[in-house]
Amino acid sequence: MKNALVAQTVLITGATSGIGRATALAFARSGANVALIGRDAERGRTAANECESAGARALFIQADLVVPEELRAALIQTCERFGGLDVAFNNAGMQEPRAPLAEQSDEIFDAVFAANVRAVFHAMKVEIDVMLRTGLGGAIINNASVSGVRNPNPGLALYSASKAAVLSLTRSAALEYAPRAIRINAISPGRVETPMMMNSGIADMSAVAQGLPVRRMGKPEEVARAVLWLASDAASFVVGHNLCVDGGFLAS
Repeated sequence: MKNALVAQTVLITGATSGIGRATALAFARSGANVALIGRDAERGRTAANECESAGARALFIQADLVVPEELRAALIQTCERFGGLDVAFNNAGMQEPRAPLAEQSDEIFDAVFAANVRAVFHAMKVEIDVMLRTGLGGAIINNASVSGVRNPNPGLALYSASKAAVLSLTRSAALEYAPRAIRINAISPGRVETPMMMNSGIADMSAVAQGLPVRRMGKPEEVARAVLWLASDAASFVVGHNLCVDGGFLAS
């Protein structure tokens, strides 16, 4: 990898809001070329324009990441526009409607694992393939969750299980590709002010904030800074790690 993020090409899935959007803007301000992948065209174009206003070259690609062909096409378009791929942040995901496990359906199970696990699997396959073919290595960061380490949310068993699977995929792939200069790590946000969190069915967010050691919820920008660190040469000896950005949740 290069010694700085300037002129590197970064692909971010789920980039139209929340952590994905904040991370796209953070990479843009660091001088990277940014490809934003997501389903919401209006929000995606707005986010890409914000990245360009920050001085970056940016591209929004509308794609449904549970469809492997759309994901591969998005990566091909990114490489054609910017000439390669240095960093990927596999951020897109979903939660099931909150309910006890016995009340969840096969359809909901399939949807959660398609978005949170299979899409990450397919993303890593195409990202690794491009990085191997260029021979320059790269960095891949997968967005997991503290729920994959310890389930803090009764009623979200499928989400928690899917994020545990993301952590396992990350560790396995990290060991396989570290000898070929591809660093693969995960990031696990805790209670962060994102649309997913705000729509998770928790009635009293102030109680959630007061239950954390830092007595507040996190900001998407705080997670974004951690992603940038994992992508940079400052983390050149960090492989197969799960970086928890959780305000002390797992320590409590």
